[in-house]
Amino acid sequence: MSRLIADTPTRMRPMVSAGIELLKPITWFAPMWAFGCGAISARSMAEPDRQTVWIVLAGIVLAGPLLCGASQVVNDWFDRHVDAINEPNRPIPSGRMQGRSAFYLAIVWTALSLAVAFALGPWVGLASALGCLLSFAYSAPPLRLKRNGWWGNAAVAFAYEGLAWFTGAAVVAGGLPDGKIIFVAYLYSIGAHGIMTLNDFKAIEGDVALGVRSLPVQYGAKAAALIACFVMALPQLLVAALLFAWSAPLYGLAILVLVAGQAMLMRRFVEDPRGRAPWYNATGTSLYVLGMMVAAFALGGIIGS
Repeated sequence: MSRLIADTPTRMRPMVSAGIELLKPITWFAPMWAFGCGAISARSMAEPDRQTVWIVLAGIVLAGPLLCGASQVVNDWFDRHVDAINEPNRPIPSGRMQGRSAFYLAIVWTALSLAVAFALGPWVGLASALGCLLSFAYSAPPLRLKRNGWWGNAAVAFAYEGLAWFTGAAVVAGGLPDGKIIFVAYLYSIGAHGIMTLNDFKAIEGDVALGVRSLPVQYGAKAAALIACFVMALPQLLVAALLFAWSAPLYGLAILVLVAGQAMLMRRFVEDPRGRAPWYNATGTSLYVLGMMVAAFALGGIIGS
């Protein structure tokens, strides 16, 4: 009996490690960054007597480890049969997460995320609930949006960028954010669809074999790269135009400069989409998210003026 008790922590360590792996901390950056942009964009709407710093920190945890983490566990659970072929060392097919423990983790983590979200406010809770619905629609049958590059990438982009931005703004504002913030968040979530497409170039053969209709599968690598570039660039140009119209020309100009930098990188990317997609993800996408922060600071000044 004493040996069984002594061995329990040893047996639990792989399970805990596998659970953390399922939450995929490397994926948390995008929604946490978008949440931060939302918080900064609504800074002029914050109530002076609220403990904004602590609320924002709680919101960042909500956007990354909780909501994003929950979506990753959901995706791994419903991808377990595919991973058994393509990635047998993943926690579920390898047996490190035994039985239905990953499914229970997905449910508990989603419930915890929603509890924290609604504690931060009704608009935060509603946006988070929509994000959770999208994560299940993306991964789970019968919808399983990830089987189509248009719908699947749209769901991820909307959840990771648009909803995260909206949530950050709602947390700071203590309610529904200004319409300008919502519209800019929407535009950046459209652009993020192109960023999601960048991840599809590495798995064209696998997607063909599994019947996943990613954009590279549907249109070919070169055409899909052009579509991704157009989808990334156009919303940023619209944001720049809006900032000029809203009397923030310096911020608008800064975004145009960042778009010009992306355009130069896009030319190289389009020449070899499959080989250079990771390179563009590290370079061009960095300029994209930097532009998000520029827009966030611009909105904070515009709404406060």
